[in-house]
Order: sequence, then C-alpha cells, then structure tokens
Amino acid sequence: MVLRIYFLCYNKFEDKSTLCMKNSFRILLFFIFLFLINISTSLAEGVENKEYSIILDKKTIAKGYTVEGFGDLKLSLVPGILSSSTPVKIIQLNEKMNSPWNLERISKIYQFEFLNKQAYDNHKPFYIQFAYEKEDDNLKKVYFYDKNFLAWRPLPTQDFPNEKFVRSLIHLPYARIAVFSNPEILTVGRASWYSHKGGDFAASPDFPIGSLIRVFNTANNKYVDVTINDYGPQRSLHPDRVVDLDKVAFGKIASLGDGVIDVRVEPIRVVTAGANEASLEVQAASSKPLISSRAAIVLDEKTEKILYNKNSLEVMPLASLTKLVAIKVFLNTRPDLNRVVPYSRQDELYNYEWCEEWESARLKVDDGETLTIEDLIYSALVGSANNAVESLVRVSGLARPDFIKEMNDTVHEWGASSTRFIEPTGLAPDNVTTAHDYALITKNVFTNPIIQKASTMAEYEFYTVNTKDFHRLKNTNKLITSNKFNIIGSKTGYLNEAGYCLMTRVKIGGGQTIIVVTLGSSDKQLSLDENEILIRYGEKVIAQK
Repeated sequence: MVLRIYFLCYNKFEDKSTLCMKNSFRILLFFIFLFLINISTSLAEGVENKEYSIILDKKTIAKGYTVEGFGDLKLSLVPGILSSSTPVKIIQLNEKMNSPWNLERISKIYQFEFLNKQAYDNHKPFYIQFAYEKEDDNLKKVYFYDKNFLAWRPLPTQDFPNEKFVRSLIHLPYARIAVFSNPEILTVGRASWYSHKGGDFAASPDFPIGSLIRVFNTANNKYVDVTINDYGPQRSLHPDRVVDLDKVAFGKIASLGDGVIDVRVEPIRVVTAGANEASLEVQAASSKPLISSRAAIVLDEKTEKILYNKNSLEVMPLASLTKLVAIKVFLNTRPDLNRVVPYSRQDELYNYEWCEEWESARLKVDDGETLTIEDLIYSALVGSANNAVESLVRVSGLARPDFIKEMNDTVHEWGASSTRFIEPTGLAPDNVTTAHDYALITKNVFTNPIIQKASTMAEYEFYTVNTKDFHRLKNTNKLITSNKFNIIGSKTGYLNEAGYCLMTRVKIGGGQTIIVVTLGSSDKQLSLDENEILIRYGEKVIAQK
C-alpha cells in the first residue's frame, strides 16, 4: 500500500521544471516508507513495553499498600517497608532475554522500580505475588535477573498451584522478574507408601538424596517433612508419581488404607549435586550448563554438530576410556568369542610398569586358569579390568607393539588426530586425547554391537572353565542403573593425572543419538552429575531444533 502511494504521487510530477521538487518528494516518501515498515515490524514482534505507575504518598505507605500491575503482579508493601513517598513503576517487558537453559518461562517478564531509592530499606524484604499463565505441575520459582552475573537467580518461593500463582520474598528496590518452571522436577501429583527404614523418609526421582522436602496431602492439607534417602519411583512407569513415602511418614498425613494420595511438594533444602560447587539453583539460572570438569563436549552423533563445548580441543589423559579402542582393535581380528584361553601372570607385568595401584581394577584370576575370550571382553568393559585387556592383546595374534600401533592408526583414520596411545589399558598418563577426539572415537567404536552391549551392562557374571570359580563384575557408571536415560554406550575412567573421565552415548527422542564426554572431573560423583546435566542439555537443544 505504501509503495502504491509512493508511485502515484511520484508520477504527478511530469515536466522537467519540477525535477527538484520531484526528487525531494521521492526522498520524503522513502523515509515515510521506512518509518511505517519499522512501526509495523515492531508491532508484529510485540516489542513495545507496557507501563503502569503509581505515586505512594506518606499517608498511604504508613497504612501499607499493595501495588497491582496488569493483574499478574502484586507488590505487598506493609507499613515500615518505605520511609517516604515514592513513585512506583511496573513495566511489562516484551524484549527478548536469555532464559535459563533447563527451565521454562511460564509468566511475562516484569520490571518494577521504586523511583525514590532512598525511601526503601533493603534490609526489609517484601512479598511479591506473581501469577503464571498456565497450569504446571513442576517446581516453580520466581527469578530475578542479576546484571552483575548476567544470569537469572532464584528467590525463595512458595507455589499455590490451585490458584496459579507463586509468592516470593525480595529485598531489591528494582528488579526484572519472571516465573520459571523446572520440567525435571515434579511437585504436584500422587504419592504411595513403602516400608523400609520406618521414619520420615521418602524416595524421589527428582531431588538428590539428603534433600529435605515438605509433602502436603491436598485432601486435608496435612503435611510431613521428609528426607530423601532413596531413588524412585520410576517416572517412566508412574508418570504422575511425585514421591513414595516411608510407611511412617505416609501415616502422618493419610490412612495407610488410602494406598495412593494426591500430594503437593515444597523443597525445604536441596543438597548440592555431588561435589559440585554450583548448586542446582545456580545451575538452573545459567543460559548454559555450568561444568567444572576440565573439558567436556556434547555431540550430535549423526551430524557431528557440537551442541556444547568446554575446552574440547585441550589434550589430556583419558585413563580407562582407552579400553574401548583396545577392544575395537581386538574385535577387528575377528576372534572366536567361545575360544578358551589360559590366563598368564605375565600379562600383569605391563600393568605394574605404569601404576602400582592397577589392582583396583583387576580380574582376580590365577596363572593357568582358563576362561573364554568373551569373558575377557566383558571383564575389560564392564569391570574395566586392566589385566583382561592385556590378556586380549596377548591372544590377539598381533605383537604388542603392533597392537598399540593399530590402536593409533585406527583412531587417526577416524579423525582423532590429537589422540595417542602408548599402552592399551589407560594406566599410562601418556595416553592422551581431547574431548572432541573422543566423541569421534565413540561414534566409530560403537558400530560394533558387542561393545555396545558390554559397555551398558550393569554387571557381568561368569565361571572360569577349569576351576569353576565364580566372578561378578559391576559397572561403575551409575547412570546405567538409574534408568533415567536410554544409554547405548558408556565407559568410565580414572587416573590421578587424568581425574575422573566419563563417556555416555544416549538415544534420545526422535531416534537421535548424542555423545557426552567429560574429562578431568575432580570427583567421581561430580563426573556422573555433570554428565547427566549435559545429557539433559543435549536433549533440550535437539528438541528445540
């Protein structure tokens, strides 16, 4: 329409004597056109902010006053909060802002401000009541945007899900605030009971062990404070189950005969995840995961697109993650898995060369005992047994130097150019890789179904052939037994020089696969926690595509 007006007006000037006027008019219309386009674009994107303001005089603040903005936000200013009159402004912000990576914003973003800053004593907090826009059964909190950290930070919050609002305490004269929901933590649903330790305890799939939560029976509003001491129930089997309460705790808010009740949960104290210095709340407030491991990567296996990266090109020891490559090279020799081979003490000499503590990951068999090649493979991957790897190298048909050369040649063909092996177990700190290299290695190693199966087994049992001695080996990756994810590949590793290392390969929604590698974690549990955080982050990034 603007262009039509432009050309109609432009063609009115027909003789050359009016050329100057014609050009001026053309320039004027051009700027009008740009202005109208700008206005229409702004309206389409909804970038105009709405504003509400009120002046609170001394008489009003002496009685106390609730400032209500847009029907969603209430600032409860009781007597004593303000010392003198001040204008109060509330703005509904429509500008785009980064959100916490693992939270969903379920309210508008508001900015409030006491224009007379001297009127407010920031040692006295006041209440905010904040409505959210849709029903939500997950953990909800009010967050304020901290410009010092360029991140959203949580406020103490109480949720009222039936009325769809939250109430929070704040002690700031100015803040940008919003309500966010954590889709990983269910707080409204059902609870059953079990008999275990006989106390105020509960099992939760969401809150870490040691956390303290308050559980309300929504039928009678009775509540009990319980400590999380177990994992469960499985959300995949019971999607609406918030927690399971110990029999004693359940009996305080309902009859045991009820079996299952409707509940609402409020966290009182959430323990820090593992040894991670960043609490769950701080983790949630960041636009990307906060990872303390020296290096990490999340890779889309099919496209090889990097979804998350921290120092992924830094070369460092990889510890027992070495073993996956050794097993892949061994399986490339096409061995008979049922072949029975003798164990030799000679295999252990190489382990002593690198590490005096290698026996912590050792298959406990004696010289001359016989077992199958399959037993050695599973012992190497499930139990991370160093001597089992050396036995496989010995029976592979390749000289040991040639076997190690084949390991290096193989990964270099896959594009892992910064990776180097000098022995096959991972005991040598001179075995090095990068997080990115190892993600590429993972993609290629797991083309072998035997490795995929062995690396994801929670435990493996077998008997030696000649002595009939029983052996049970357990996988050290607890994510496998948590049933939180569809893990289709895994390997742990540890050396003093390497720290804790972990690779997890996960099938996510839509049939896609992500690879998560963390290297150089300072703590075993932290390694697991951060790997889990990155799995969830990878899932979210893929889902948003």
